[in-house]
Amino acid sequence: MYPVEEQVATAAAVSRSISVVICSYADSRFGELLDACESVRAQLSPVDEVVVVIDHNDGLLARARAVLPWARVAGNEGTRGLSDARNTGVRLSRGDVVAFLDDDAAARPGWLAGLRESFAPDEVAVAGTAVEPRWEGGRPPSWFPPEFGWVVGCSYRGLPEVKATVRNPIGASMAVRRSVFGQVGGFSGAIGRVGTTPVGCEETEFCIRVAARDGNTVVFDPTSAVDHFVPAVRQTIRYFVSRCYHEGRSKRIVSLLQGSRAGLASERRYVKVTLPLALYLAVAGVRRNPAGLLRGGVVLIGLGSTVLGYVVESLQRGRLTSANH
Repeated sequence: MYPVEEQVATAAAVSRSISVVICSYADSRFGELLDACESVRAQLSPVDEVVVVIDHNDGLLARARAVLPWARVAGNEGTRGLSDARNTGVRLSRGDVVAFLDDDAAARPGWLAGLRESFAPDEVAVAGTAVEPRWEGGRPPSWFPPEFGWVVGCSYRGLPEVKATVRNPIGASMAVRRSVFGQVGGFSGAIGRVGTTPVGCEETEFCIRVAARDGNTVVFDPTSAVDHFVPAVRQTIRYFVSRCYHEGRSKRIVSLLQGSRAGLASERRYVKVTLPLALYLAVAGVRRNPAGLLRGGVVLIGLGSTVLGYVVESLQRGRLTSANH
């Protein structure tokens, strides 16, 4: 028998309702959107729901409504982009917890149950899971360093291997206690992905605001996971460099909104610990795997591209500030 406190927490977790919000914008990803919805449908309890938000694409909205009568399907009520699409999903949903799943990701069995368990402690405000890449072609490019899984919206080497407190989870698979939105508001329209431009960090900025409130924690549970499709177009050096560059720009915006201490806390450890280890492993294993040396070079390219994006965004913001004075 479990202690009474654990039994109460488990019962609360089982009864907690979850609204799964899936945002989509591209006709080309319609098949992946349906797969995402079906992967969740199989896990829904009677108190759960799926909310699909289509980002300013009337044709896709009509198609989704026609084939997903069991889900709530609506258009983005705000400006174009992922942030307002998610905010629309929050407004339309009714669950105690709002979970976000990318339209090109599929929840593994037990995903919703794992999220439900994560929110058993009252202090948990945001929870995330592992995001495993599903590579088109079956395997990653030989040059791709696993420390840069975030480039394709997936988990990466250096994340905790057991359930732990983190600054922010990966946006492709995260959930938020509904009451938190009343505390801190929604996702910021000043940041986040719009269309195919590889920017992001809206979940980072949001989680910094959440964690700044006393009593709120953000957790990551690697035992639950989703599979995130990585198309061939995102498996090129060109995309890798572009994504890193725009990540640097996004991180600069987060730093301006929330301060560099909070905005770059995880990145400092990543640069000081994760990337040096990646370079060591690349060099140490070069005899067994010559491609490791190539991955080491790509690590340096990724770091340089990210720093360049941060610097360029800083300079641009500085010019705007000067022009307005």
